[in-house]
Amino acid sequence: MILTDGNEYKQGISRILITEEEIRQAIAKAGVEIDHEYAGKPLLLVSVLKGAFVFLADLCRAVTIPCEIGFMAAESYFEGTSSSGTVSISYDLKQDISKYHVLIIEDIIDTGRTLAIIYDMLKAREPLSLKVLTLLDKPDRRLVEFKADRSLFTIPDHFVIGYGLDCGEYYRNLPFIAEYNAGTGD
Repeated sequence: MILTDGNEYKQGISRILITEEEIRQAIAKAGVEIDHEYAGKPLLLVSVLKGAFVFLADLCRAVTIPCEIGFMAAESYFEGTSSSGTVSISYDLKQDISKYHVLIIEDIIDTGRTLAIIYDMLKAREPLSLKVLTLLDKPDRRLVEFKADRSLFTIPDHFVIGYGLDCGEYYRNLPFIAEYNAGTGD
């Protein structure tokens, strides 16, 4: 799907589920909690690309203690609106995490497969601690038993876009979370 028409793009937005202000407030609160929990500890925030990059950018600015940033990339959707069931790690961390408290920053936990694989992979590298903070949790879709240590929002079983989340690589730039209108040709 290639979108070149602004009207077609706007038609992909069914309704706003979480506003820009609600996201901002939740991230500010999470930043304070991270500051408290990890004060005086070596902290590594690990973003799962591509979807979590917007969340990580805002979250790391809300954190006022020293922290480092790392990136991983995993795919399971491959341009569709439902998980393929196959998880591919296309970019891995480069640093040794054994001297860090690692906080995985995820955009959404849907089936749980992708994050469970990443979590187990990082756990095997023996960080000082390992936790997960997700922007969105969609428990109705869970196929594997996995629960984040902290979720900013729990949402119903809708395919969502915005604030880093995409459909066919579009809509990541929306400042809010919206339900995707599947009747737009996807």
